[in-house]
Amino acid sequence: MSLIPRGSLFDLDNMFEQMLSPSRLGSESKEGFFSPRIDVRETKDSYEISAELPGVERDDINVTLEDGVLTLEAEVHREEKEEKEGRVIRQERRYGKYMRSFNLGADVSESDIDASFKDGVLTLKAPKREVTQPRTQRIEIH
Repeated sequence: MSLIPRGSLFDLDNMFEQMLSPSRLGSESKEGFFSPRIDVRETKDSYEISAELPGVERDDINVTLEDGVLTLEAEVHREEKEEKEGRVIRQERRYGKYMRSFNLGADVSESDIDASFKDGVLTLKAPKREVTQPRTQRIEIH
């Protein structure tokens, strides 16, 4: 898998999230796009990705695989309730869309990826497969 750890100099996901956050764009909307926090673990047989998706329901998660790119998307919907008295003083909970993509390496068995969701954590298990070395063949010139 080709992953760049968070906090590194080349953490483009975080850089764009910071640059395009509603507060930086001058928008008063609390809805937006967020990159979930993840853990990636490698064992001898597989890669395991765990993503925090607080407040997300299982039916609001979409995991796709296209051209070797695994993408997870989820949406947290704002609670719509009418306030008859009082006002909101501080609101820190996030509402909007989560999205994160990963480039899978040649050693991942794409057809065997498994996903589970429990207690707000999405876990994706991508089994490894044996990578065969490309064969070099000499072509005769006539």
